[in-house]
Amino acid sequence: MPDAPADAHGVIRVRGARENNLKNIDVDVPKRRLTVFTGVSGSGKSSLVFGTIAAESQRLINDTYPTFVQQFMGQPARPEVDALENLSATIRVDQERMAPNSRSTVGTATDVHAMLRVLFSRLGQPHVGSSQAFSFNVPSLSGAGAVTIATGARKGQRERRSFEITGGMCPDCEGLGQVSDIDVSQLVDESLSLNDGAILVPGYTADGWMVRIFAEAGFFDGDTPVRDFTPEQRQTFLYGEQRKVRIASSNMTYEGLVPKITKSMLQKDRDGLQPHIRAFVDRAVTFVPCPACDGTRLNEGARSSRIDGINIADAAAMQITDLAAWVRTIDDPSVAPIVDGLRDTLDAFVHIGLGYLSLDRASGTLSGGEAQRTKMIRHLGSSLTDITYVFDEPTAGLHPHDIQRMNDTLRQLRDKGNTVLVVEHKPEVIEIADHVVDLGPRAGRDGGTIQYEGDVAGLRGSDTLTGRFLDHRARLRPSVRERTGALPIRGATQHNLKNVDVDVPLGILTVVTGVAGSGKSSLIHGNLPAFDDVVVVDQSPIKGSRRSSPATYTGILDAVRTAFAKANGVKPALFSANSEGACPACNGLGVIVTQLGFQSTVETACELCGGTGFADEVLEYTLDGRNIAEVLQMSIAEASAFLTTGPAVAVLGRLVDVGLGYITLGQSLNTLSGGERQRLKLAISMAKKGAVYVLDEPTTGLHLADVDTLLALLDSLVDAGNTVVVIEHHQAVMAHADWIIDIGPGAGRDGGSIVFEGVPADLVAGRSTLTGEHLARYVGS
Repeated sequence: MPDAPADAHGVIRVRGARENNLKNIDVDVPKRRLTVFTGVSGSGKSSLVFGTIAAESQRLINDTYPTFVQQFMGQPARPEVDALENLSATIRVDQERMAPNSRSTVGTATDVHAMLRVLFSRLGQPHVGSSQAFSFNVPSLSGAGAVTIATGARKGQRERRSFEITGGMCPDCEGLGQVSDIDVSQLVDESLSLNDGAILVPGYTADGWMVRIFAEAGFFDGDTPVRDFTPEQRQTFLYGEQRKVRIASSNMTYEGLVPKITKSMLQKDRDGLQPHIRAFVDRAVTFVPCPACDGTRLNEGARSSRIDGINIADAAAMQITDLAAWVRTIDDPSVAPIVDGLRDTLDAFVHIGLGYLSLDRASGTLSGGEAQRTKMIRHLGSSLTDITYVFDEPTAGLHPHDIQRMNDTLRQLRDKGNTVLVVEHKPEVIEIADHVVDLGPRAGRDGGTIQYEGDVAGLRGSDTLTGRFLDHRARLRPSVRERTGALPIRGATQHNLKNVDVDVPLGILTVVTGVAGSGKSSLIHGNLPAFDDVVVVDQSPIKGSRRSSPATYTGILDAVRTAFAKANGVKPALFSANSEGACPACNGLGVIVTQLGFQSTVETACELCGGTGFADEVLEYTLDGRNIAEVLQMSIAEASAFLTTGPAVAVLGRLVDVGLGYITLGQSLNTLSGGERQRLKLAISMAKKGAVYVLDEPTTGLHLADVDTLLALLDSLVDAGNTVVVIEHHQAVMAHADWIIDIGPGAGRDGGSIVFEGVPADLVAGRSTLTGEHLARYVGS
């Protein structure tokens, strides 16, 4: 580790930070050091690290290019802080899942596929072209067109030239790797006419423009049942090519129903579709590997070129550990730099715990933790120094066995002369910090202050919540509960599972463990939802608009609006910022949105309503002395004390029970972390009794002190007659389990088998698996 900087420029100076719940705090963060920010969920860690330091660094960089940024992208607002000094360029590496894009893979997202393409363009036999000949995102094109000559005596002159682009895209599936088989009966009710609603596709209402184009184009009678169409009319209706038609004095484009919805729905990534569209696609369409390219996305030319019998599709489909070994067999001086770069990048995948992935894995299918570690890959080999790297719980989704390798990566970035800022709860990461900043003492309005600054030894000796729990360890249960039955899983083969048979106990707490990529999610999510009364509570984003909040999502707002209406003798709609109560200036958003170009928008607080989103006259009505805006600004805990009668009481109580008492009723859902989203879903689901609850890493985002609260909540669910199945890496949850199912022994091809099932005490005593070894160390056995 480099020597500590002694000058004033050796620290990031933060003065008077007030972003979100931060209470005018001052802090010095050492540069070129590894600093871990700790504190309970909602204490202000992210507000300081992401919302203040990283946000201001990005704003200042944008300000360096004022013409482009201000004209086209808009200038982000300055964080609420008096002074920020000695900032360096900041790179955020967060847990946001990669945008769903059917053309993005692990290989394309990390540029590894680009290096592979260059390798095959140099060594592949037969030679089929440049690197783009191996790209499934580049079609093969030829033709002629006018181009502008930009140099020489004819500068600026346009002339026609022939061109040819040899890309690697499969022409049949257009590089998507799959084709769709459409069930026409799900698209059309042939007993009805178009005007009576024959088209069953979402958005195609009988009186809408999309249906009018079909009904009024003149190719068939809109009042005739589809089953009575002639064969020619049916072909035109379902598969007709694009052509111009005139409807209601307007020029429109007609296209058959199947190609029309193929472009608008089927060629888009499924995960990016709205829920009702996704449900329709799932009913109407079966996606199968493209028979022309066997799902590889590549045309015949790209697949024909090989290196030592391996084509680029074979290489991309390999588990990365296998691909790294294959690359090491290539010994040709002409491509030595490419091979060295590939080897280093693939080794980084393995070192960071992602060796079980393949380059052809769709990037949108990665978990938040996998996405964050994939983003890290591109920075590990960077030549940049004196960068500030900001990480949000980089151990999310990691087995204890893999956390040490993550720590090595963080230290590697620091030792290159960078500043590494980490928001984290895991003791294993806190232990390696050069400096710790602890925020609290609690969450929301009860947080936002600095509780401790210094080294780990000082934190351990402090009287802060983090210091007191740093060495806290859960114990093995003194006795386990008896199962009441079992859900049998037989012959499970999803992904890497190897014909797994296992009985998931009913009536107790079962924890499913194993290293990342071992097959835990494949086993549980791929099989348990098929049984009755299974409630899956995961960390996936909650669909909704920017107006969605915990109050709207849980239904609490309906109860609040009814209570306000009853107390004031007016309509409930008046207390909705999405309806009659909306501020006329901002339409209930609380901000004025200004479109500044093709990339972004600028938002400013609405001056008329002061950011509440409500009209002035609405705020004159009160309930027990509070207006509607003031109630929505309450934390869940405050609202629970304020609303003591009515249907909202039970929901608020459950929200407090799951540890969300600090979030506010009106907080936008898109500001919640994955762990907070999961606990919000759990609070809604908890009303159901006799259910099988499936939770996926519920400790994500939880402070050490809150894990015990989660364990008590899981116990309460079981004691109420439910079954709880938890996919988890946290040893405290493993120790608290009645039953453990451990999957492994490794990841990817090396996983997919049951390596242990039984009570935690036997797992610890045997130490026969990686999980058993780490759990034994955790409980001190």
